[in-house]
Amino acid sequence: QVQLAESGGATVPAGGSLTLSCVASGWSFRSGCMTWFRQPPGKEREGIAVISSGGSLKLYDDSVKGRFAISQDSAQQTMYLQMNGLKPEDTAMYYCAARAGECILLWFVHSRYTNWGQGTQVTVSS
Repeated sequence: QVQLAESGGATVPAGGSLTLSCVASGWSFRSGCMTWFRQPPGKEREGIAVISSGGSLKLYDDSVKGRFAISQDSAQQTMYLQMNGLKPEDTAMYYCAARAGECILLWFVHSRYTNWGQGTQVTVSS
């Protein structure tokens, strides 16, 4: 059984930085993709970054491109999201998700994932 656990959420001022972590158990990083989603208050859950099996491919939503960086440490069974230049519109609950097999196509669609963490809250104050 795959279990994912996010941590690192906090309240930070605009322009600040934060690193989120997602520890995985029951999951091999070579099985498929791991993805960061976020859900702002009252809005749909949106995919913001994905890392492929083995870490060879990383894709980002335009809203975070150049500011956020996804990475993984398979030895630590942990995926990270380094967030720089945070903006108030980045305020959301952040989730990690994992999908086995083919996962790059439509990586940003949350309904394609069945393995989720419980989320960690990021609040950016203006």
